[in-house]
Amino acid sequence: MKRLLILVSICLVAPVAAQTSLPPAPYADRQLDDPQQEAAARDLMEELRCLKCQSQSIADSNAPMAGDMRSQVREKIAAGESPEAVRSWLVERYGNWVSYDPPIASVVTWPLWIAPIVLLLAALWLARGRFRKPKDGE
Repeated sequence: MKRLLILVSICLVAPVAAQTSLPPAPYADRQLDDPQQEAAARDLMEELRCLKCQSQSIADSNAPMAGDMRSQVREKIAAGESPEAVRSWLVERYGNWVSYDPPIASVVTWPLWIAPIVLLLAALWLARGRFRKPKDGE
């Protein structure tokens, strides 16, 4: 029983030990001084996906990784890089998946653009058969 209690205690303490003790990135939650640069950074952050949360943009996510990405975006924008150059750098680093607007030209992403059309056509075909008026002999 004592061993079981020790094992349960270790299992409950392990997640706490896994938390990072590093300080947050400098621009994770601090805005840039230049309002135009901050607006450009904000617009870009809304278009980038948090790699940990997956369903939130890095602007909305509280994950430490999203904070690091926000800081990187702000630092690069403050250094004079264009938002498109920063987006390209992040796509190169993390892949097309980091962007909410992946390019159509990629062999990997074209099914993402075609699948909704195919599914819509299949649904229309099934609905046509389901709601078709029966013929006199049927």
